[in-house]
Amino acid sequence: MKNNYFKNYLTLFLAFVVLGFFVPKWALYLMTVSLNYGIIVLGMLLLARTGLVSFGHGLYYCLGAYAAGTLKPLFGVNEISIMLLSSIFIPFIIATLLGFLLRRYRDIFFAMLSLAFSMILYGLLVKTSRLGSTDGFNVDAHTLMGFTLSNSPFERYIIFLLSLFFACICIFLMIKYLKSSRGMLAEAIRDNELRVEYIGASVKSTIHINYVISAVFAGLAGGLTAITVGHIDPEMSYWTTSGEFVFITILSGTGSVFAPFVGAAIFETIRSFAYELSPNTWQMSLGLVMLIVIMFLPEGIWSLLKKRKNK
Repeated sequence: MKNNYFKNYLTLFLAFVVLGFFVPKWALYLMTVSLNYGIIVLGMLLLARTGLVSFGHGLYYCLGAYAAGTLKPLFGVNEISIMLLSSIFIPFIIATLLGFLLRRYRDIFFAMLSLAFSMILYGLLVKTSRLGSTDGFNVDAHTLMGFTLSNSPFERYIIFLLSLFFACICIFLMIKYLKSSRGMLAEAIRDNELRVEYIGASVKSTIHINYVISAVFAGLAGGLTAITVGHIDPEMSYWTTSGEFVFITILSGTGSVFAPFVGAAIFETIRSFAYELSPNTWQMSLGLVMLIVIMFLPEGIWSLLKKRKNK
C-alpha cells in the first residue's frame, strides 16, 4: 500500500515537471503562484483542523518575502538558498514569540488578534521609506548554487521547479506530522479541549506548535513569491491578502493535504481570468464562487472527490 502511494506521489510530481516545461509562460507563472499559495494554505489547514482561523497570516507571508528580498540591498546577498532560509527563520522566531500570547485565545479573539499583528507590520512598512514605503521594491536578480538565473532562458521553469520541490517537501512533512501523536491532537482539540487535557496532553503547547508550523510555511511561501514575482510591497501583509488565504482554505476544505493546492489553483485561475475579462468587478466572481461553495460544498471542493470515492 505504501509503495503504491509513493509511486502515485512520484508520478504526480514527474507529471508536473514535464507539464511545466511545455506550458506557456503565463500558465507557468500561474502554476508557480498557485503552488506558493498552496503552501500557505497547507499551514492554515493545520490551524483549521485545530479549530482556529487566522485572519493575519499575511504577517508571515510578508515577513518571509521581506526577509528574502532585503538581503540583497542590505547585505549584498542574492543566493536563493540563503534567501529562503531567511524567509523561514524570521517568521519562525516571530511566531514562536507571538505564539505564547495567541495560544491563550480561541475563535474570533484568535482571528482578530492575529489580524492586528499583521496590520501593525503593514503600518510599519508603509512608514519605512528605506524599504519603498507603499510602493515596495524590486527583488534583484538572484543566483541558485552560484548559477545566475537571469542569464538563463529557463528562469521561469527553474523557479517553478523550486516551488514544486518545496510544495512536495511541505506536503510530505505535513503528512508525517498529522500521523504523529501530536498531529492527531489537532482534531481532538477542535472537538473537545477539556478531554484532551484529561488524557494528559497540553492544548496550549499543541496550538503553539501548530501555529509556528503554519507561520513557517507562510514565510517560505512569501520568500518563494518574492523570487517568483520579483517585487514585494506592504500589501502582502494587508488584511485583504490574509482574507485570500482564508478564502482558499474554505474553498479547499481540510480533507486532504493536497486540497490547498487544488483550491489555490482554482482561486488563481478564476482571479486571473476574471480580472482579465472584468477588471472592475473581478471580486464579484470570487464572491459568487464562495457563495456556491458554502451553499453546496460546506466541506470544500475536496469533498467532491471524497463523495465519489465513497460511492
